[in-house]
Amino acid sequence: ILSARAHQAQLSRKVIDTIDIARRQSKEELCVVVEAYQQANTLDPTTTVPSEIHKAKQSKATKMTSSRTLRIVLLQYAILFLMTSRRQCQSTTQNNYNFFAHAAKQSNNNHAPTRTAFKRLTEETISPALKNMEYAVRGKVVILADKITDELQAQQAEAKETKKNKSKSSSSSSSYPFDHIVYTNIGNPQSVGQKALTWPRQVLALVELPARVGIDHPEASKLFPPDAIARAQEIKSKLGESGTGAYSHSQGAKCFRDEIANFLKERDGVDIPVNADDIFMTNGASSAIQMMFTALIANDKAGVMVPIPQYPIYTALIELMQGHCVGYYLDEKNGWALNLETLEKALEEAESKGIEVNSFVMINPGNPTGQVLSKEMVRDVVSFCSKHNLVLFADEVYQENVYLEGAEFYSAKRAAADLGLLEEDAIELVSFHSTSKGLYGECGMRGGYMELVGIDSFAHDELYKLASSALCSNLPGQVMTSLMVRGPNPGDYSYEKHEAEKREIFESLRRRSKIVTTGLNSIPGFSCQEAAGAMYSFPAVELPDGAIQAAKEKGMAPDTLYALSLLESTGVCVVPASGFGQEEGRWGFRTTFLPSEEEMERAVALMAKHHEEFVAKYSS
Repeated sequence: ILSARAHQAQLSRKVIDTIDIARRQSKEELCVVVEAYQQANTLDPTTTVPSEIHKAKQSKATKMTSSRTLRIVLLQYAILFLMTSRRQCQSTTQNNYNFFAHAAKQSNNNHAPTRTAFKRLTEETISPALKNMEYAVRGKVVILADKITDELQAQQAEAKETKKNKSKSSSSSSSYPFDHIVYTNIGNPQSVGQKALTWPRQVLALVELPARVGIDHPEASKLFPPDAIARAQEIKSKLGESGTGAYSHSQGAKCFRDEIANFLKERDGVDIPVNADDIFMTNGASSAIQMMFTALIANDKAGVMVPIPQYPIYTALIELMQGHCVGYYLDEKNGWALNLETLEKALEEAESKGIEVNSFVMINPGNPTGQVLSKEMVRDVVSFCSKHNLVLFADEVYQENVYLEGAEFYSAKRAAADLGLLEEDAIELVSFHSTSKGLYGECGMRGGYMELVGIDSFAHDELYKLASSALCSNLPGQVMTSLMVRGPNPGDYSYEKHEAEKREIFESLRRRSKIVTTGLNSIPGFSCQEAAGAMYSFPAVELPDGAIQAAKEKGMAPDTLYALSLLESTGVCVVPASGFGQEEGRWGFRTTFLPSEEEMERAVALMAKHHEEFVAKYSS
């Protein structure tokens, strides 16, 4: 409790026990404890522990009975030992002594430590749910990758300075066999080289600029195309004089929600009803998912069916809200397909354990698996949720990322309509979309929305109340969402260029998906399903028994050991497959194919070389 260091743990417990005994016995005894703490805390840090123990024995022996002398000396020795150890441990924090300060506060005496010594929010007091929450795509491997990046940048800056000063020799040399990290751990397209689409950024810039230096500037037409100026004028007139500098409606500006509604009609068919009042604009899809889980996970019996493998935001939020993740396994050998028998079995097992399953997550196209579900599979899921009265979460943020010839994105709402469930009001559906994926890749804008279908009016109002507590989603993100669902019109000045930029991004992603899938499958011991959509590959990797044993000794998953080794050997940063969930005994990782085609070809070659060396190392 007093220290995270293992060699201090046993002694820390003895000190805590002493305080607990003192607190139960009397205030006087507690004062002794506090006095011992104060005296130990003011000792000269350079003084050795044994000499201070001797002084403590001499000074205390004349003032207390023998039993108390013994207790105060032992307690002071424990405190001194912890303090000495603390000075020797780089990572031990000031929180080590919080319990003493708390004890002093309870004693209500003049010897209590000052308020500044007491930290209310510590490892011991923070929410256990938050501590247990894990988010793999920014986990241990990525933390190390960021650390290595800092080191490389520092070394490169030093080398540059040395060259500038024309020094004959330099003590700076890279400790890694690479000069940069290849980040393939997260779907963050623009961070690894994807260029922002021109027209949306032009419109956004004009919307953000004050009119006098933007749309109303006499030279504006020399810098911006006419359709960008016209769209910015339209947006600014609808937002009013405050523009993006003021809060909008808590569900998002009505003009933008109307555009989303039109987009959904064009996507699914004009015969399918859409109401702008059922659309909530959010800070990316993640905040929409969190809103829905806040509403649905009402107690510690609530369960959510989630695909395995899955995007870790789902398990992270379920853990945070203390619900149950009910996994249903995708069939890797059949291209990560799902089937009704698996769904029924997972639900039955959960209910037999007393879990009250109330919702179901479908990710299509898949993350991390990259599959595109067939129409039949989507209809099966919709029917299953209707049959068992489960709220269906349709994560459809990759709906533009479909690469495989013959594959097609088929929305859950379209499936519900085709099955007659919308007309019968027999499905509760929440679908998510985002500016972060697709061909825009505007992750930093945090634009997105969710549409509620068949949701009870009371629940709708409560969700509005929840949205209101956050005031509104960010306005630049709302603008970017508007531009995503309603681009330039055919015939407009920017239309052809805008479509050409999108097409270039799409075709490159298609080629990169082939580069990665084909390359990984050529490595002995790798097996990778084709990436039909999204922006990820999720290979299975055969690991030698020696690696599995070494990982066990280090207290980590074997594929975490593998991913760390890959990073330190090659500079390629992937996410261990164990962070997404997988079948027992399977190991692997998730990689994006977002870096350039040349970088992905190089990364695959490095993965092949590393795997050969890794297997040799742990097979001997």
